[in-house]
Amino acid sequence: MLNKKLIRTFIIIALSLLLVRCQSQSQADAAESVSSPDGRITVTFILEDGVPAYKVDRDGQPVILPSKMGFTFKEAAPLHQDLRIVKVKKNAFDETWTQPWGEVKNIRNHYQELRVELEETTSSPREMTVVFRVFDDGLGFRYEWPEQENLTDFEIMDEQTEFVLAGDHQTWWIPAFWENRYEYLYRNTLVSEIASREVSAVHTPFTMRTNEGLHLVIHEAALTDYSSMALRIDKNHTLECELYPASNGTKVTASTPHQTPWRTIQIADNAAGLITSYLILNLNEPNKLEDVSWIEPGKYVGIWWGMHINKYTWGSGYKHGATTENAKHYIDFAAEYGFDGVLIEGWNLGWNGNWTAHGDEFSFTTPYDDFDLEAVTDYAASKGVRLIGHHETAAGIENYEAQMGDAFALYHSLGVKAVKTGYVAWGQGIKLRDDRGYIESVEWHHGQYMVEHYRRVVETAAQHQIMLDVHEPIKDTGIRRTYPNMMTREGARGQEYNAWGADGGNPPAHTTILPFTRMMAGPFDFTPGTFDLLFEDARPDNRVNTTLAKQLALYVVIYSPLHMASDLPENYEGQPAFQFIQDVPTDWQDTQVLHAQIGDYVTIVRQDRNSADWYLGSITDETARTLEAPLTFLAPGQTYVAEIYADGAGADWETNPLAIDIYQVLVDNKTVFALELAPGGGIAIRFRPAAPDEVNTIPSYQP
Repeated sequence: MLNKKLIRTFIIIALSLLLVRCQSQSQADAAESVSSPDGRITVTFILEDGVPAYKVDRDGQPVILPSKMGFTFKEAAPLHQDLRIVKVKKNAFDETWTQPWGEVKNIRNHYQELRVELEETTSSPREMTVVFRVFDDGLGFRYEWPEQENLTDFEIMDEQTEFVLAGDHQTWWIPAFWENRYEYLYRNTLVSEIASREVSAVHTPFTMRTNEGLHLVIHEAALTDYSSMALRIDKNHTLECELYPASNGTKVTASTPHQTPWRTIQIADNAAGLITSYLILNLNEPNKLEDVSWIEPGKYVGIWWGMHINKYTWGSGYKHGATTENAKHYIDFAAEYGFDGVLIEGWNLGWNGNWTAHGDEFSFTTPYDDFDLEAVTDYAASKGVRLIGHHETAAGIENYEAQMGDAFALYHSLGVKAVKTGYVAWGQGIKLRDDRGYIESVEWHHGQYMVEHYRRVVETAAQHQIMLDVHEPIKDTGIRRTYPNMMTREGARGQEYNAWGADGGNPPAHTTILPFTRMMAGPFDFTPGTFDLLFEDARPDNRVNTTLAKQLALYVVIYSPLHMASDLPENYEGQPAFQFIQDVPTDWQDTQVLHAQIGDYVTIVRQDRNSADWYLGSITDETARTLEAPLTFLAPGQTYVAEIYADGAGADWETNPLAIDIYQVLVDNKTVFALELAPGGGIAIRFRPAAPDEVNTIPSYQP
């Protein structure tokens, strides 16, 4: 009997040990996977010895090798180990939503979701959920902290998210933590070569191409109440999340419930597939504004270029640009040629002297004596044009926030529907003062403090039905879906660098890189349309490094719902090429990419949302090339008039930039059009349905 009891006891003990071992093994080697709707992308969450990680495969090949996840906190234990899975939930989602404005009208939001709820195995466990959403064009993942007893208020010192790349890829990047914010020329190197350029981190979007031709972009979506993410370059082709710190060293200050932005990886078979990915928008919340009828894309002119070529000054004096008389001149021009708005900068007190150092001296409601704000807005309204307001803060954030509500209310009362804001200062140049006026801290443009400020501006503007064009911004992470009044922003080297850039301005390849890098984030107020490409009298050491036709093509290639015609009115008068700028819309039904090679060339076609017209823009770097463009995007059975603005005979950005050939031919969706691009050149085409009489009078295209 005793032997039987002992045997039974031994069996129970053995089974218990086996169960404990199985549970321990399950915890140590836990893995949960989710795939994209088309099955090509698989994301696997891994928990090994209580340490979380993830990996990404596409078509069975690794894209992201096992990469660590987690956080370190101030005055609290890190949250990156001793974890167990509490619950796993999978979900499928598929909808199509309509943009109030955009590159396309309708966007499909189709993904598979994996939610992994984690809990520490300690005596006072904290909870964290990791959420993955996998689309056909990539994935996003974020961390969520529910309201809980053991984690209330917390300060993040480091987010330890990794992106361990599967190879030493070609990359296009700009440095992070440098003084000039995002305004640098993109560099093209291997991942392994970035650190040798004395760069420890890069901005996102960060674009890569593998040896096999796969194209990748790492970025973030829905940046809210958090610090923006750069990527630190580590050994073994590993990228690590590097958050912009506050002046006290803390990266993020938060309270539960809280969540991070989505960390995003867009994946495409080719460069063209990157441009038509709307993953960033899909990871943002839907529109929060009940009424968006007042939000209207359009085109504008303004006195801005005149400042950059020294015709006008922002400050008052004999060359002051923002005068009542000058504003009315621009309004007359805008009304005659069908522009929606006129931008007037330098109208308000604070511009005199070194304004970049005295942002706390701006008044956003008081004009200079030579600018009658009410008279100008009334005159614009009488001409069917609206004034575009301007708020330059020079990074005097506290001064701006103290006046912001009144300033937007004033503009709204005068019928102003769009405002350009500015934050000219070095990257870590946000000076905050104490009650005595002494500088208390200096913050980054891209840290949590400014992320929250930029959002307050968007929300306040929306309350007054005002659209925004933000210069020196926080990078776009798709928040325009949630707040559609956030129209466009700068955040890169735009046209202005051609007027005064000490390095010779933007080279011809610059705009062939932007669609795959900066513009993966969202719309860009590049301000194209300069016709006086040389302006030798104003700035003999500078020029615009394109052909005239390329300036037109940029209106299609570079997307912005608010596009500027940057040049002076007198440079457009009597110029036939100006017709394209008048015609080209800024709101689109559809967008397609016909050719794409990062840094070499790109061809984009877009369909007008409000007509049957299509527009084509094709640009090249310093190399001349001919690209064959099948016009299969045109409606079958319809003959179109192609209104063509092409590089003329002998055109060359360096030696003969103004040569342009303007003509019309008939085409249809069976036509294969030869796009002949000069060095640094481009071509712009409007396709409109042919009228019956035009079919017999306009010649057909002959390749």
